[in-house]
Amino acid sequence: MITLLDDDARRRIDAAIDGALERLERRAAPLGDGARALAAATAAATADGKRLRPALVVAAYRAFGGSSDAADAAVWDVAVALELLHTAFVVHDDLIDRDLERRGIPNVAGRFRTRAQAFGASGDQAATVGDAAAVLAGDLLLFEASRLVACASVDAPTRVALLQIIDDAILVSASGELADVEHAARADYPETDALLGAAHDKTAAYSFEAPLLAGAVMAGATDAARAQLSLAAADLGLAFQLVDDLIGTFGSRRQAGRDPGADLREAKRTPLIALARDTAAWPRVSSALAVAHTGPIAVRRAQRELEASGARDDLVALIHDRLSRARSRAASPSLPPAAVALLAEVANTIEGRIP
Repeated sequence: MITLLDDDARRRIDAAIDGALERLERRAAPLGDGARALAAATAAATADGKRLRPALVVAAYRAFGGSSDAADAAVWDVAVALELLHTAFVVHDDLIDRDLERRGIPNVAGRFRTRAQAFGASGDQAATVGDAAAVLAGDLLLFEASRLVACASVDAPTRVALLQIIDDAILVSASGELADVEHAARADYPETDALLGAAHDKTAAYSFEAPLLAGAVMAGATDAARAQLSLAAADLGLAFQLVDDLIGTFGSRRQAGRDPGADLREAKRTPLIALARDTAAWPRVSSALAVAHTGPIAVRRAQRELEASGARDDLVALIHDRLSRARSRAASPSLPPAAVALLAEVANTIEGRIP
């Protein structure tokens, strides 16, 4: 959570998200047991999140001079929309990665596999049910995010701008996710720039650019301020994703929300791997990566080889470079002091996540 928000704002964000999910569960209740279970699993997918994106919406709104009145329903609706958008991408990302857990507990697909097995489904049938539920839960969340923005109590030009932000975020993020999947399937290793582009697209657009711009738009920020904010947000978003890549490779189960070294077991082609490929240690790293899927001992070996190659240090240096660029962009005179402080706080938060 962004610490620039007071406790009341945090409670309002939580309450607004709970309200949107309760609406879904109320509407699903008359549709039968399956619909109720789907609504409950969709709601559970939002639990225990850091709520970074809605916090950014509210913090940006205030930083650019918007009212801090907790009765301003439109701000909370848009904040909820960005959290639900994030949850939709997480649900679909787990499906793409064939993960059945998130933050150490069954995710939507995992819950529905268990549900299907309980009524006698075979292994393949249960997997199909779980996959279907994950697709549908993500779809429900995507539509609810769009609905909240479309129905927000704002003037027509602001609504158009907000919908454009959401539209762009979904398209860019989908493009980045697809590129990530295709990179993993290639016989050769993609170029580092291509991997960095995918890392930016899959996270920066919806996690940083969209919420920060949404808050700024609602506060009436100038075009120049929004342009500078977008540049800083892009650097912050890439740094955030690169830290996630480090966590997916070296982080603990608590940090990653799944088994340590998951990215190594899944043979993900991340910028970290690209940096290792450019070192003299690549033959040893490549050999270790080739067997990382076989178990924890092989994962630890791959981690050691990556670290010994210097790739980890190189990636950390790249993260610091992007954070430095974001701080530099934030110093623009087109941004109000409160916005500069907010961007600095976000950069510090990302820096603090480096494992």
